[in-house]
Amino acid sequence: MDSPPPASLALDSLGIEHRVFVHGTPVHSMEEAASARSQRPGQVVRSILFQVRAGEFVMVLMAGPAQVDWKKLRDLVKRSRVRMATEDEVFEVTGYRVGTVSPFGVKNQVRVLVDPSVLKEEEISIGSGVRNTAIIMKSAELIRALKDAEIVQLSEGASA
Repeated sequence: MDSPPPASLALDSLGIEHRVFVHGTPVHSMEEAASARSQRPGQVVRSILFQVRAGEFVMVLMAGPAQVDWKKLRDLVKRSRVRMATEDEVFEVTGYRVGTVSPFGVKNQVRVLVDPSVLKEEEISIGSGVRNTAIIMKSAELIRALKDAEIVQLSEGASA
């Protein structure tokens, strides 16, 4: 890779410690990604974009295989209808392609919601903005970098 991925540049500008991990071969699942990074699936953080209303989006950070509880998300954003953003919307809002999304260095600032599952692990990996490339960092640094993020219980099956 010639230049650092966009998320790494954004973290550098914030003085946040992290490292860039480049996969030698394409990964096709969270398990593959975790294994290649010498991590457990629970350390892989997904950045999922949802449309709350026309032109308004929220990004949910969820660790590992945990799924977003739609009712909790709808209650939190006070909307009866919420949907996942389309691939085009994801690119339009974040500047990143699906599968590379990161909360760092996004094109348009969006509200970021962090599920507590993200903080269970000391070290996590997250999208970098570049395919087959991840950012590895401490979960505490993620929270430090995302000063305005809200930590809210959004995973299925977890009590609020």
